[in-house]
Amino acid sequence: MRLLHRCLPIALTLLLLLSGCGMKPEPAAPAKLKVGIMLSDSGLGDQSFNDAAFAGLTKSRDELSIEFDYRELSGTGTYEQGLQELIAERCDLVVGLGFTIKESLEKIAKAHPQQPFLLIDESSELPNVASLTFKEEEGSFLVGLIAGLKTQTQSVGFIGGIDAPIIHKFGQGFAAGVKAANPKAKVVIDYAGDFGNAQLGSQIAGKMVEGSNADIIFAAAGFTGVGMLQEQQKRGKMAIGVDSDQFFMAEKAVITSMLKNIDTAIYAAIKTFAEKRAFPEKLLVFGLKENGVGMSPLHLVSLTPQEASKIDKLKQQLLDGSLSIPAGRP
Repeated sequence: MRLLHRCLPIALTLLLLLSGCGMKPEPAAPAKLKVGIMLSDSGLGDQSFNDAAFAGLTKSRDELSIEFDYRELSGTGTYEQGLQELIAERCDLVVGLGFTIKESLEKIAKAHPQQPFLLIDESSELPNVASLTFKEEEGSFLVGLIAGLKTQTQSVGFIGGIDAPIIHKFGQGFAAGVKAANPKAKVVIDYAGDFGNAQLGSQIAGKMVEGSNADIIFAAAGFTGVGMLQEQQKRGKMAIGVDSDQFFMAEKAVITSMLKNIDTAIYAAIKTFAEKRAFPEKLLVFGLKENGVGMSPLHLVSLTPQEASKIDKLKQQLLDGSLSIPAGRP
């Protein structure tokens, strides 16, 4: 009996071990997708391009359960250094924000052919780089309509961050919208050569008001454009924001903003990538139809029924393709 009592625990242990060998282990939870983004030159706090992109990543983290990391030029010194750091962090997808990063991103992408990249605001032919672009001219056309309808001096202005093709899309769309609403209106155009200089934006706006009698100004110039908004407010003039609704930055001047929904586009792109860890298409384009661009609600001004009808008609023509905006420098 003693022998039986001693053998029983051993036998039970062996039985449990043997039965355990036949049990399938619990499958490991899939690793979270990790996304890294190299922000554009003006970095966080621009109340525009970078902040909107960051909001898209935050939404992706909260709703798609991804992890993300980011780098700014103020911390890395160069785009290349920031991209290299994100790769070293083992990011599954590395995002380059802004057309100015293209050269650096392509250089790093060639050195890391197995690393997937997403280039925003420019296009690349490299096999491991997907591109995300916007139809900025469509959103700019809409705010151009408002400027053309609401100018009282028959003179409006456009300030571009730099003289480059992507900024031309903003300017060309804006000018086309102004003319479609008001053929008699004049559009004054200038380029700051800088996306991060609010004082310069203020100076250019002042020259447009004093020299050309521009009473409404639209800027696609990052933080430089913020200077324009604030200058217009000081002068009791009107302004149009960009990328996000910038009304709160100059509540006595901003009548609307051209929306470039970078947050929506980035979220959609990451969601697509997360499903297969790859992009099914090399080029992702977001326009009015895809909710990539648009116009914020109006502030400080209102439309007559006739004006609202005209805008709705022209907007529908953009959507159905019967109205096109010419490319090139305005």
